[in-house]
Amino acid sequence: MKIDRRWLIRGGIAVAVVVAAFLVWQLVKPGDLPEGIVSGNGRIEAVEIDVSAKAPGRIREIVADEGDFVKAGQVVAHMDTDVLIAQRAEAEAQLAQAQNAIQIAESQVAQRQSERAAAFATTRQREAELNAARKRLARSETLAREGATPVQERDDDRARVEGAQAAVEAARAQVAAVDAAIRTAQSQIIGARSNVDAVRATISRLQADIADCDLKAPSDGRVQYRIAQPGEVVAGGGRVLNLVNLSDVYMTFFLPETVAGRVGLGSEVRIVLDAAPDFVIPAKVSFVADVAQFTPKTVETESERQKLMFRVKARIDPALLNRHIRQVKTGLPGMAYVRIDRDAEWPAKLTVNVAQGRMLSS
Repeated sequence: MKIDRRWLIRGGIAVAVVVAAFLVWQLVKPGDLPEGIVSGNGRIEAVEIDVSAKAPGRIREIVADEGDFVKAGQVVAHMDTDVLIAQRAEAEAQLAQAQNAIQIAESQVAQRQSERAAAFATTRQREAELNAARKRLARSETLAREGATPVQERDDDRARVEGAQAAVEAARAQVAAVDAAIRTAQSQIIGARSNVDAVRATISRLQADIADCDLKAPSDGRVQYRIAQPGEVVAGGGRVLNLVNLSDVYMTFFLPETVAGRVGLGSEVRIVLDAAPDFVIPAKVSFVADVAQFTPKTVETESERQKLMFRVKARIDPALLNRHIRQVKTGLPGMAYVRIDRDAEWPAKLTVNVAQGRMLSS
């Protein structure tokens, strides 16, 4: 009798376990779906964006709080700019020096050009004197041969010619020297202008760095959490805020290998959230994994034999999201229903509120 009682107790426990498992399965299993429509459970997710500092520095102020909605281009934090402003002031002073150097080089060119004109005039004068000395020497040589003039006078005229030739060569050398000085001054102008361009580029870079110290939201979204606080020093690329891009929202779910191959990009999806079962959200398949993976623990499957699942993403229409941007929340669990057969008709429960497709608002 004791043995029979033990077996009765064990049998009763086994029956209770089976009944409980059946009830749980009835609660979690998807409802009856027509042929051509499959389902999987998942969570609403969105693209997360980190707002980071471009260069190392100290956070001066964070103007967006957790939970705030921000627009693309809106300033959400300020980095300290004292060092950059000082560097820009230094570069502006260097710009003034470079511009002054241009003026000095241009005045030197003008001065050298005046010197060249004077040297060229001196050369013309020396050439005229040489021409006159040669004519006088020719007359002296003729008169000296005839005995009409002393030989000494002829020698003196010859010396004058040689002296005039030397003077002409010296004047021409002076012109050449002035030409070289002009080219040098002109190259100094080019160098000074290059310095001006370089300093201006430095100022533009510093101005861009200063502008980058105003950290802006790259897209519309909601501030999810602060990663750093005002007064902290972050490295280049250091994260300051984390945003959720509410214009790129999707549900990730898993489908068994038996049906994943029939799911194509753009396939129609209906999403029903656990928190709002009366509303159906339209979506489209935007990604299907090409490699199978083990079933995650959080995914419920109809059979333990389905050990390999394919990850699928269903993206919600951005226009629909924008109309209900303040009701969009991530992390909400729900079911995704995929139509893998175009001829399959959606059941009545999946055609409710498809046009409105409201997000969770409570």
